[in-house]
Amino acid sequence: MSGKTSTPIVEVRDLAKNFGGVRAVSGLDLSIYPGELHCIIGPNGAGKSTLFKLLMGIQRPSAGTVLYRGRNVTRLKPFERARLGMAIKFQAMEVYQELTVFQNLFIPLRRHHRPAQIPGQAAKLLEQLHLADTEQDMVSNLSHGQQQWLAIGMSMAVRPDLLLLDEPTAGMSPDETSETAKIVKDLNADGMTIVVIEHDMAFIRNLDSRTSVLHYGKLFAQGSFGEIERNEDVHRIYLGAV
Repeated sequence: MSGKTSTPIVEVRDLAKNFGGVRAVSGLDLSIYPGELHCIIGPNGAGKSTLFKLLMGIQRPSAGTVLYRGRNVTRLKPFERARLGMAIKFQAMEVYQELTVFQNLFIPLRRHHRPAQIPGQAAKLLEQLHLADTEQDMVSNLSHGQQQWLAIGMSMAVRPDLLLLDEPTAGMSPDETSETAKIVKDLNADGMTIVVIEHDMAFIRNLDSRTSVLHYGKLFAQGSFGEIERNEDVHRIYLGAV
């Protein structure tokens, strides 16, 4: 789903990030629209994860601007951006192995729901995540893929308008990867704007959404996944090597 006639939900203009003498992001312009499912791919070191950290305020840009719903949020802290409706799920899982599934969801759900409402909200969320009836399971007993889905759920529990997913299928089996694609597409169909960084091209092909290719911190190409897959220059720098 895409609303290109509307104002971008998030936009970066001439964004740059330097680490010493290394430029991780270089003069990047990129717009994501409300309701869109957007994939970002590129070689290692292309600036993908750095971009996510700049979007969330975890790192400060060396130059450029980050806009959220038309508002300049470049200098806002991560928690301030979260309050505006932005959320991120990092590649490294942030779940609590020694707690139950329900206990992991309880704290983020408290932001928007009274305690009496939380069990019902948790059950609804777990149904969306293909984790129905796991509330009392210890997280340590879940498969790797199930733990990744729970981490996505913890980000969703704060009801974001924009969800950033950094390599959500890392370490998953082929079946779990396929299920993750279904989860992401269903969430997007419900109206959530989702931006995905991923190296698994089968997963990106399954999502079949607008795709941006980063290279040396710049926007190298953009289009449907089919257009990107047919782009000879993209094959030269990336697809042909994976």
